Amino acid sequence: MNKMYKVLATATLMAMAAIPVAASAQDVPAPTAPNGQGVILNQAKVVPGTMGQITDFVNDHTGKFITVTGRGLAPSDQSEIVLAITKDTKIVDSKGKTVPLKTIIDEKKVVKAFYGPNITKSLPARGTALTLVVQDQSFTAIDGSVSEVRDGSILVKGKDLYNGNEDTIVLHFADKATILDQDGKAIQAGDIKEGMSVKAFYGPAVAMSLPPQSTTNYIRVNTHTETSEGEGEVGNEFTAGTDGVVTSTEDGKITLIGKAHEKGGVNYVILTVDDKTQIVDEDGKAVSKDALKEGIHADATYSNVMTMIYPARTHASKLVVKKAESVKIEGTIAPSDSSSKDQVYVNVGSDDSKTNDVILNISKDTQIIDDLGGEGALRAGTKIIAYHSPIMTRSLPGITNAEVVIVTSIENAVQPR
Repeated sequence: MNKMYKVLATATLMAMAAIPVAASAQDVPAPTAPNGQGVILNQAKVVPGTMGQITDFVNDHTGKFITVTGRGLAPSDQSEIVLAITKDTKIVDSKGKTVPLKTIIDEKKVVKAFYGPNITKSLPARGTALTLVVQDQSFTAIDGSVSEVRDGSILVKGKDLYNGNEDTIVLHFADKATILDQDGKAIQAGDIKEGMSVKAFYGPAVAMSLPPQSTTNYIRVNTHTETSEGEGEVGNEFTAGTDGVVTSTEDGKITLIGKAHEKGGVNYVILTVDDKTQIVDEDGKAVSKDALKEGIHADATYSNVMTMIYPARTHASKLVVKKAESVKIEGTIAPSDSSSKDQVYVNVGSDDSKTNDVILNISKDTQIIDDLGGEGALRAGTKIIAYHSPIMTRSLPGITNAEVVIVTSIENAVQPR
């Protein structure tokens, strides 16, 4: 251990007063209503929040952004999120005093970051910071697996969440430690077994014994242990997945954009495909890697342990190659009287010809990906790559359903009023 970390303290009421809406999901009382009445008492808005360290900072022509890595204040909140810092963002300490953002970053201070509910579905999610509350003390975290269970403690081997260094530590459970499983349900310390993967936050002090020891008050646990046969993989690790369109095949990897599986996954993922990847068609018959072509539809199953970058990266456990294929086009969205609401006119090839132009129907099933990190707004002047259904009207221009739209440039996009 190269650093000593302080324990996280609860922000005072004065700091909470600086938050524009109710800040602590755990402190919101259950709503009550008299029988037969429409009046609801004790109702409060709950603002999502993430508590952790700022692990990335961007300040350029696109704006000012921070990445907060840690844990969600509520089980459903983000463990990592990219937040836009605006003139309306309040940055205060536990006493309500304004704190420079640079100080927080330089001193690696822990913050409670509160943001609006409108966040992207990317990994990590993106949103706008409402309030940052700087905590009086700090913590660190380890992401790894349990190698030994002891009386009132566990031995964890893994990586430091913030510096990526290999780490081994004995963690003693605090009296009121929060222990949640992979579904966000509370479990007991006695439910933790050897082989389970954990993400544990600990501090304030670390005893410099061999191995080091500290106290943890918050742990997320994957309660499925490693398989005995195995491939060294977690038994129920391969529960995540994406059903979508292959948009790239390169260097033993494919890019897949589509709908995440109900049990977990992301809409935009880069998957390593190798000899350990099971590749089959829709009838379950084995097929070769050559079947993975750009535009083909595929349903991927992969580990729910992914790199914390965008787009997510992981290894494909299984790929079901479908018969369906999408048509790829590249061009610029253009204003047109031919299109209507929920449609965009695409000048295919961004040229003067209209013979190959297309009108894309944009529905709730259309996956819109902004490779520039924006909101994916499809405004006139925006350059895109799109994958659409091969079924198209015979009109000129043809009308078809967009399945995937990737924003590649907004340099000449019309700015919103």
